[in-house]
Amino acid sequence: MITLKNITLRRGTKVLLDGVTTTINPGESVGLVGRNGAGKSTLFALLNGSLMEDGGDFHIPTQWRMGQVSQHMPETDESATQFVLEGDTRLVEVQAQLEAAELSGDGMALAQAYADLADAGAHDAVPRAQALILGLGFKVQELEHPVNSFSGGWRMRLQLARALMCPSDLLLLDEPTNHLDLDALVWLEAWLKRYPGTLITISHDREFLDAVTNVTLQIQTGQLTRYGGNYSRFEELRAQQLELQQASFAKQQEKMAHLQKFIDRFKAKASKAKQAQSRVKQLDRMEKIAPVLAEADFTFEFKEPANLPNPMLAISDAAFGYQNEDGEQTTILQAVNRSVLAGQRIGILGANGQGKSTLVKTIAREMKALAGTVTEGKGLNIGYFAQQELDVLRPSENPLEHMIRLAREMGSEGNSGREQDLRSFLGTFNFSGDMVKQAVGSMSGGEKARLVLAMIVWQRPNLLLLDEPTNHLDLATREALAMALNDFDGTVMLVSHDRHLLRAVCEDFWMVGRGQVGPFDGDLDDYQRYLLDESKRLREEARQADLQSRSKDAAPAPAPVAAPVAAPVAAPVPAPAPAKTEPLGDPKEARRLAALARQQLADKTKPFKKELEQIDKKLPQLNAQRDALEAKLATAGLSSTDIVEAGKQLSAANGEIEQLEERWLELSEQIEAISQELNATA
Repeated sequence: MITLKNITLRRGTKVLLDGVTTTINPGESVGLVGRNGAGKSTLFALLNGSLMEDGGDFHIPTQWRMGQVSQHMPETDESATQFVLEGDTRLVEVQAQLEAAELSGDGMALAQAYADLADAGAHDAVPRAQALILGLGFKVQELEHPVNSFSGGWRMRLQLARALMCPSDLLLLDEPTNHLDLDALVWLEAWLKRYPGTLITISHDREFLDAVTNVTLQIQTGQLTRYGGNYSRFEELRAQQLELQQASFAKQQEKMAHLQKFIDRFKAKASKAKQAQSRVKQLDRMEKIAPVLAEADFTFEFKEPANLPNPMLAISDAAFGYQNEDGEQTTILQAVNRSVLAGQRIGILGANGQGKSTLVKTIAREMKALAGTVTEGKGLNIGYFAQQELDVLRPSENPLEHMIRLAREMGSEGNSGREQDLRSFLGTFNFSGDMVKQAVGSMSGGEKARLVLAMIVWQRPNLLLLDEPTNHLDLATREALAMALNDFDGTVMLVSHDRHLLRAVCEDFWMVGRGQVGPFDGDLDDYQRYLLDESKRLREEARQADLQSRSKDAAPAPAPVAAPVAAPVAAPVPAPAPAKTEPLGDPKEARRLAALARQQLADKTKPFKKELEQIDKKLPQLNAQRDALEAKLATAGLSSTDIVEAGKQLSAANGEIEQLEERWLELSEQIEAISQELNATA
């Protein structure tokens, strides 16, 4: 087990942990929580050996293997598969031993290396590595792309996959969800639930902590407190503890006041001096209970919009995508017909790379629609938080300079551009004192995110487009954001992997996938199941592709780590299957049998084909109904009652269309399966 006894840790002159004691047992999954700057990453540095304790005793089993995500950005031309595969340190070590044995010609060493290679799981190392890569959101065709061809966020996903590939007894994950979309996050949760070793993770995603942890360690005011249970259980226990502590403090204060009153009254009287002195000693010996000092909670609110156009916008027969420098267009989403009404709370769902950010950027006017129309309501004012919004901030400028420039750009409409007013406004976002003059480049990710939120609030939008706004926010700030969005009078469109935020804020969900945008009628639990099924399908595709590749390129000697690793001894080549021959006998009998097979196929597929015909008849009717409703919603001058009724009908029509399309695919697959089965037995 891991033990900390009277541990003291400092960063500079600041004491982050002051004489803390705790234990972490083998196989436990621990969530490490606390405010930003409390000392979570410093404790990680102690655990991984990059920092020594300033006092006390720290012990971790010497035989434990440790896995953790490297924080440096990988720079290599290796393929994604090779890079992740090399995270299996045991396999790399055995491969080196095998190469040395081959060079030396030592038969015993060669035999031992082959045995060790099998024990290290060389036979399925490539599929395991590729399953990790696909699970974290990469496409099958990207498995062999060079690491340097990916953006920074994707390269950090490869670092995470490399850490998961490493055989480990202790896995340290510091904010593993920051670079993940919801589909990759759901997959990671499922993987970590199966992890047999000891897991310690830092995260500001409460649902992620609830899913993967069974112990919570809280760092607060230099102390480390252990709670049994996940994050939600921790909150319950913490609240009970604080309530008990406050009651005990109040009771002790009452007793102390009573003792002090007796001392003050009788200390000058000779007859009572002995009793008074006894109470002084009793007061001195009493172990003082600390009062509950609640941490200052961060709260903010969005200003009331100046107006609320309804509908906010209407999208008709639109195609979204991008255009390169040569003028060539790439369409990602097509036939988009959606309306956004005043006051709606829309969560945008979809697997990675399906076009969620493309949709949001087009609505935010960052990109132009390739076809169709996007009609905006009169007075539409968009507040846009992009994933890369932090990079838009000017590192050399301070928060006050950002706000002064924004106030000038907006003019004086409803806002005061006086410096003192801007300082006061920044103070509501915890930028007080000297922080308003601190260069943005030296700020943490959370502080930058708060500055972006402050700038959006100042603009007084009526439509909020938020693309992964919580990546750098701690739990307290995420709660403040959820409360502010719930109190916001305008419309919210949200892309986020934070399921707690999606559940707390969104009432409707859109699904982006297969080049389409449509309603998603299930809840987030239904969506998680869908994502896990998609992940399994991708892993199976990769496994089949790898098996086909290895069957074509099999070699008798083990391949290097960079390529699929072969078994120590070449598998025997199977004898070719006997050629299929036509049945001997009368040709009339052969024709009769063929006719019988066709009849069996027709009989078995008849009910499926009949249902397909019914769907083919109904879909055009529903599409026409949907088009009419979209056109109606885009018409000016509709009453609120007409808009609500048309919206309900449109939602029902879209839901029925999606169900029928899914059923159409299922029926087609069943017919194909029956045909293959009959052909195989013919």
